[in-house]
Amino acid sequence: MQTKETPPPPFPALADVNADTTQRVVVETTSMTWEASPSGTVWRKPLYRQGGESGPVTSLVRYAPGGAFPEHAHPQGEEILVLDGVFSDEHGDYPAGTFLMNPHGSRHSPRSQTGCTLFVRLRQYPGMDRLRLVEDTTATDSWRPGLVDGLGVRPLYSQGGYPESVALVRWAPGTHFQRHTHWGGEEILVLEGEFADEHGRYPQGTWIRSPHMSQHTPFSDAGCLIYVRVGGL
Repeated sequence: MQTKETPPPPFPALADVNADTTQRVVVETTSMTWEASPSGTVWRKPLYRQGGESGPVTSLVRYAPGGAFPEHAHPQGEEILVLDGVFSDEHGDYPAGTFLMNPHGSRHSPRSQTGCTLFVRLRQYPGMDRLRLVEDTTATDSWRPGLVDGLGVRPLYSQGGYPESVALVRWAPGTHFQRHTHWGGEEILVLEGEFADEHGRYPQGTWIRSPHMSQHTPFSDAGCLIYVRVGGL
C-alpha cells in the first residue's frame, strides 16, 4: 500500500534582532552561534533583522565548501564584503577583500566552491539607479590618507542623492580622532585589531551600531581595520 510522504516542516519564522535602530548596539560576533539557513549549506549570524526572511537584514554569512543558494532577486539591493575564502556567482569569483554592491532588481545564483565568510546587508539600499560595484580593497593604490595622521581610508560606496557612505578605515597604533556626531547613524565592524572610544574597547569581530546624532571620540591604541557605514539609519 502506498503512503504519502509527510512534507518537511516549513522553515521556522525568524524573530527580529536589534530592530530598534534608535538604540546603540554592541555585538561580539565571535561569541555567537551560527544559525542554519533554508539552503542547508549556508549559515548566518544575524546582527540586525526586521521582518524575517523578507525584511532588512545585516549578518555574517558562512558558506560551507560547495555551499550554494538557488537563483534569487535582490529587492532594495545587497551589499557584500568578502571576509575570507572565495565567493562566486555566475558573474564572477570574488576573493577575500572584495566589496560588492548588487542593486535593486539584480539577480544571481551565489555559491562558494572553497567555502567563505561574508558580511552581508540585504534590502537596505532602495532606489532604481544604484550602481553595481565590484571593488578590490586589497589594491594598495585605492587607499587615501584620512583626516588625521595615522588614518588610511578606502572608500567603498557613496552615490549622489543617497545618504549612505561606506568605507574601510585603517588605524595605525596610537591614532586618535576628534569627537564627532553621527548624522544618520554609524555602523562599524572591527575586521582586525582593536577599536576603542570612551564607551569601551572593541576587539576583532565586534559590530557596533550607533544611532542618529550619537557622538563619540574614537581611538586605537593597538591599531585596527574597521568597516564603517555612515548615514541611512
